[in-house]
Amino acid sequence: MSKINSIIDEELFEYIREHILPRYSCFDKAHDCSHVTSVIEESLNLAIHYDVNCNMVYAIAAYHDIGLIGGREKHHILSGEILVADDNLRQWFSNAQMMLMKEAVEDHRASADHEPRSIYGKIVAEADRVIDPTITLLRTIQYGLNKYPKVDKHIHYNRFREHLHEKYEEGGYLKLWIPYSQNAERLANLRAIIADESRLKSIFNELFEREVSNYE
Repeated sequence: MSKINSIIDEELFEYIREHILPRYSCFDKAHDCSHVTSVIEESLNLAIHYDVNCNMVYAIAAYHDIGLIGGREKHHILSGEILVADDNLRQWFSNAQMMLMKEAVEDHRASADHEPRSIYGKIVAEADRVIDPTITLLRTIQYGLNKYPKVDKHIHYNRFREHLHEKYEEGGYLKLWIPYSQNAERLANLRAIIADESRLKSIFNELFEREVSNYE
């Protein structure tokens, strides 16, 4: 985090590091501390291409999934509410900036039915979609094991496959917003795996068995 610390207000950095990021430790493996750190880093990497406030970019990324404490379905809404209700942030941000950050957090969800309302929303949405085929497949399995720990492997595979097709294949609900990211190429690679049923199942079996052993 040293690189991040060098471009973010020091007191803001310390506040979020000490009081916000640790909250992710209670979430599932697909949304834990390593995930939020990755989204922060990728958000700031994308931000250099735009005239934006990096402190805002940092805070948005740090709060983007914090609403998972209330469940997954409306986590993006709750995340925005938690951000705007955090009066400590008003040391660094105006009311207008707070509302812009709230909207960006609300807009980050891949299944959102509208385009993010600002460049800040597009940045965090894109950063949250860092598409590495192996990581994406693993996170999908991890979410399933955490959400449905008692169902059998066959059911896990069907859920895994259905989710991947619904979200990532051509016409799926995932949208990419930033031309500077590497996600387009990575998405093409992921789609090739999803389209190859035998390859997809082989990867699932390997990752699933590894994860199950970790849960035991």
